[in-house]
Amino acid sequence: MSPLDHKLLRDLWRMKGQAFAISMVIAVGVGMLVMMTGLVTSLNETRAAYYERYRLAEVFAPVTRAPDRLVGRLAAINGVSSVEPRVVGAALIDMADFDLPVQAQAVSLPDLRTPRLNDVFLTDGRMIDSDHSDEILLLQAFARAHDLRPGDRINATMNGARRSFQIVGLAQAPEFLYTTAPGELIPDDARFGVIWMSRSALAAAYDMDGAFNEALLSLSRGANEAAVMDAVDRILDPYGGTGAYPLADQPSNQLVSEEIGGLEAAAVGVPPIFLAVAAFLLYIVINRMVQSEREEIGLMKAFGYTNGEVGAHYFKLVLAIAIGGALAGCLMGIAGGRALIQVYVAYFKFPFLVFQLDPASFVTGVSVSILSASAGGLLVLRSVFALTPAAAMRAPAPADYSRTGKMGRALNQWLDQPSRMVLRRITRQPGRMAGAMIGIACGMALSVSMITIYAGFDRTIDLTFNVVDRSDVTVSFTHAASEATIFELRRMEGVTLVEPVRHVPAVLRNGLATHRGVVSGLATDPRLNRALDSDLRPIALDGSGIVLSTALATKLDIAPGEILTVEVREGRQPILQIPVTAVAESLLGSPSYMDLAALNRALREPNRVSGAYLAIDKAYATDIYTALQDMPSVAGVSLKSQAEIAFQTLMNTGAGAIRYVMGAIAFVITFGIVYNAARIAYAERSRDLASLRVIGFTKGEAAFVLLGELAIVTLIALPIGSLLGYYLSFGIAAGFSSELYQIPAIFDPASYGFAAMVVLGAAVASGWLVKRDIDRAELVSALKTRE
Repeated sequence: MSPLDHKLLRDLWRMKGQAFAISMVIAVGVGMLVMMTGLVTSLNETRAAYYERYRLAEVFAPVTRAPDRLVGRLAAINGVSSVEPRVVGAALIDMADFDLPVQAQAVSLPDLRTPRLNDVFLTDGRMIDSDHSDEILLLQAFARAHDLRPGDRINATMNGARRSFQIVGLAQAPEFLYTTAPGELIPDDARFGVIWMSRSALAAAYDMDGAFNEALLSLSRGANEAAVMDAVDRILDPYGGTGAYPLADQPSNQLVSEEIGGLEAAAVGVPPIFLAVAAFLLYIVINRMVQSEREEIGLMKAFGYTNGEVGAHYFKLVLAIAIGGALAGCLMGIAGGRALIQVYVAYFKFPFLVFQLDPASFVTGVSVSILSASAGGLLVLRSVFALTPAAAMRAPAPADYSRTGKMGRALNQWLDQPSRMVLRRITRQPGRMAGAMIGIACGMALSVSMITIYAGFDRTIDLTFNVVDRSDVTVSFTHAASEATIFELRRMEGVTLVEPVRHVPAVLRNGLATHRGVVSGLATDPRLNRALDSDLRPIALDGSGIVLSTALATKLDIAPGEILTVEVREGRQPILQIPVTAVAESLLGSPSYMDLAALNRALREPNRVSGAYLAIDKAYATDIYTALQDMPSVAGVSLKSQAEIAFQTLMNTGAGAIRYVMGAIAFVITFGIVYNAARIAYAERSRDLASLRVIGFTKGEAAFVLLGELAIVTLIALPIGSLLGYYLSFGIAAGFSSELYQIPAIFDPASYGFAAMVVLGAAVASGWLVKRDIDRAELVSALKTRE
């Protein structure tokens, strides 16, 4: 081992605390990149394997009632590889732990064979016996939410008839990863279930003997999906087909894709921000660290070492810290990804796990870390190498303070000697102070942006459930009913306000941009569920056009004044050309609104409603729920309080949960930044502080000279970091937002105050650690020249 390598090991041991802090800053940035990209890759691979193994259909074709003889015609379509007809229907399950019946979907399974498409994964019990019409499989997540097991019995209402069923097994299915009640966006295992029955039993319940009301299709390789769906629609239109749609628009897959897409957007947009901050801070740290080695560099050159040999020595030092941090980050990312993937697998209800890392994330993280560290070292070494050995070994000339004038004399009158030393240090080396200030400001910005995102999630919940939706109960009907149903609701005791609504499934088109969703017809002057502009003022629905949410307008690339094509997917299925009149602020889903009367006129179905929003007196809640159960036209009832809890759970357990991990990483980086600034300042001034002790300064006075500098730099960095954090929060908020929900970047004074407390806490902790070293320093050793 060469003498320079011996020196390298000694230097690493001497600065082990500082090297560890720098490595951790790198490690958390690399770890986040590896972890999040690994999560995205693993979830996508697991979903693809699950879909393939259980043969999830690629095209879904709902129809009112079609005879089984059409299956052959559907199978003969060019590009179709297999067809599975089935019966589906709405059901209501009576649960003892719920005041209201729980909505469910009943799905048929073939009597004497395994489904060609959309098979189920049996988790408990056995499969149903087609000879026993009362046997069912129940969705595992729903059963667990209500503590149901194979052998239990439940009562359910199907097609107006109340029946009793025996649960023989629990199952999962790729088409029910996300289960939401009709008309809702928020999944809740306790409030929506799935029942599988034999085809013969379910057909008898819904009067579908010899017929089906949904066809599932898989496509051959290279098939034209759009052409296949057009052919399917032509065959099923005479029988009440409502339009075939691809797997991409299947509700469960769409929501899963949005969640994974949100995580992917966060993985693409957020870790690079953290990594860029870490790289910039590393450059500042390496710059100051090499500058502090100025005399040692001159001594090595005096002994005959070339610039290349000295440069290689310091380059090894930089690489040791950077590679160590990058490798630690890779291991942290793998461990964090493996831990979180289990959470996501349970959240997405995958029955198995395909864990796979993204090799590109390792290459990117390690490369960025090494390159940023190398750049920091080489830039500063270049200036040092330009010096002769004698000049490098000589300390830099002190700054000239003879021209401070009246300001200097005024300060001398008010400040004691240690305070004047602090100010002289700051004014003597403004570049270094600015570097430390910018570094701490970046840490403050990361903390501000992440705490602001926490407030943004809370704002989404508050705006959705307390500002936009001010109802207590949402009622959905079995079909588009007359307004007489609304009058019946208004007559109920305890119902204080009723607002009719009509939800019409439709495909919205603007050029090549499309969205399969729902157009909601609201009352002219709604009070319970409103369309609001960006200033949270109600948007008037005057019947002249359609109002789109911000996310939907962005997706369709359309602005007010332009014409939107609306392809209705129920009834006569007209194609409407409607102008966009406004863009509404909505943080949940991608809704679109029209005046109820105008929507009914466009559909040529006057005075029709599909549901209602209710405000009720809580004292009459039980009586109201009982009355709603007895109404034959009511298909389901949703309580806003339960929906809010489900939405909170969604954002805390899905892709939004990663914000807590990122927040913790931001705090770690913030502490690492402040601690590094304090350690470097101490390394640069250890001899000066020892000299002060020798000439009579106390430990506290000597520490004040160093820590006073850190305090001033930190206080100056706080407002700069707050400003940077404000703009940084927009980028991070965009990374967390998806079509399912949008996270606003808002100015929350409490968030800024808390972030400031985090930075000040890191400064106090760092100052305490450094002061401990100052107090323990041996004066004779500190005053010696390090050679």
